[in-house]
Amino acid sequence: MKKYILISLALCLFMGAWAQNAVLSREGRTPQITIDGQPFLIIGGELGNSSASSPQDIERFFPKLQRMGLNTVLVPAYWDLIEPKQGQFDFSLTDKVIDTARDNGLKVVFLWFGAWKNSMSCYAPAWFKADTKKYPRAITRSGKPLEIASAFSPEVLNADSQAFEAWLRHVDAYDRDGTVLMIQIENEIGMLEDARDHSPLAQQEYDKGVPAQLMQHLATNKSQLHPELAKRWQANGSKMEGSWAEVFGDDIYSEEYFMAWNYAQYVEQLAQIARSITSRPLYVNAAMNSRGRKPGEYPSAGPLAHLKDVWHAGAPTVDMLSPDLYDKGFTDWVAQYSLPDNTLFIPEIRRTPANAAQAFYVVAEHDALGLSPFSIENGSDDPADNAVRGRALLAQAAPLLLKNQGTGKMHGLYFDQDSTSRVIVDNGIKITASHYFTLPWDPRATDGSSWPETGGAIIRLAPMEYLVAGNGLVIKFEDPTETAVAAQLGEDGFLDSDKARQASAQQWQGKRRIGLASVDEVEVLHDGSLKYIRRDCGDETHQGRHARIGVDDWRILHIKLYEY
Repeated sequence: MKKYILISLALCLFMGAWAQNAVLSREGRTPQITIDGQPFLIIGGELGNSSASSPQDIERFFPKLQRMGLNTVLVPAYWDLIEPKQGQFDFSLTDKVIDTARDNGLKVVFLWFGAWKNSMSCYAPAWFKADTKKYPRAITRSGKPLEIASAFSPEVLNADSQAFEAWLRHVDAYDRDGTVLMIQIENEIGMLEDARDHSPLAQQEYDKGVPAQLMQHLATNKSQLHPELAKRWQANGSKMEGSWAEVFGDDIYSEEYFMAWNYAQYVEQLAQIARSITSRPLYVNAAMNSRGRKPGEYPSAGPLAHLKDVWHAGAPTVDMLSPDLYDKGFTDWVAQYSLPDNTLFIPEIRRTPANAAQAFYVVAEHDALGLSPFSIENGSDDPADNAVRGRALLAQAAPLLLKNQGTGKMHGLYFDQDSTSRVIVDNGIKITASHYFTLPWDPRATDGSSWPETGGAIIRLAPMEYLVAGNGLVIKFEDPTETAVAAQLGEDGFLDSDKARQASAQQWQGKRRIGLASVDEVEVLHDGSLKYIRRDCGDETHQGRHARIGVDDWRILHIKLYEY
């Protein structure tokens, strides 16, 4: 009997270890999700808020996600459905998600919809929401109570954390083969209508002044503070103690720092619970402070880029601060979150035909873990769909993308009608990458049509050898010393006009020129090796002037150069 008990115990320990095989590895050049030591690229999508609230929907949507080319699905875990009666837990939906994802070859990122979801406490159980005496609400400056649980209440934290712990322990025990990759704690946490909570409990904390723990973190990391925080701190005398107004200024932005510290401290309690159970990466997500809005007009004090230092100080156990992106300025937003002290992961972004190009860009340019469009189940699973084709190419290119993250040999490309080209100098070669419609040959380039977003990645495989993957790209290679000589060429490669002929007659200067030795379309195999498909020659390279991929195509090109 004792022998069987020992065998059972060993099996349980083995299965538990197996379930925790996804980690955020920091051993390489850049942090990566690894599974059994192998890097993993998240080709993800996030379900709509209610799309995992019934077994029927889970069964209906997950096979479609697999057909769409996803390898990961982000799924809400609803506190109100997990603990409908206080102390009584129902994990059936969680089990259904794990089982169905496993059956469809998908990994899962769970989103804990606990005390807050999009700032509000709408996914807290009814027994919690109704008892405002025990579980108090945040209150505006005018005294208006909000449907936002107060982060300053020990009872709110106790109820939320107990449910979170019970649920996560179940996930850890049930997930026998490592289907669950990561955990998101809360969702778009933040204060609305005012920059901070003005409830009595909040006011008590505010009156205590800036915690020494925060000030010590800021002093230790002074060289890499967000410029806005550093400027405000310096403008107020770089004090190491005092009230929030004395240290950071007497305005709502100082109040936002106060609220961010306390939200981060709250989340840290849940993160410590999670870390005691699992090694899976933990992150928090933020609704952006866009369109000129002020704290309280956007969810104040969430894990926003300008508050990163407060969040890192208050929630050190959290692995990543992640942006949810719905506004213009994609490349600017992602740059704010791709920092030496923060790994980029985009858990939520507006679902558009540009998502695959965006994914290529962030993975290649910013070493991102991945990108996940929202309401993904409402996208197309047609194999001919642009997004499906783009995800397929991203999955194919993943071995080389992951291998080259952090090497300095890879660059991301992303273009639209307002940003049409980029110049990169790489290993002594000038690379001009442009939107395909900068070539006038496609009627849509000049007939008033909106230019679609395009993008991809360019990787230096060896000196004078590159890989380009993506869609809607034109890539030209030159020597940096070569003087630019403007000459408009027609599709046939001949000069377009007498004016172009005169321009081409300008005096050329340079040490050498770079030519295309070969441009081959290839397939990337699982081991990262290349399989030849066909050669682009003549017209496809504009008689050796550039490599290109059309806006309706998703391709991988292997390019070898020579000099003359």
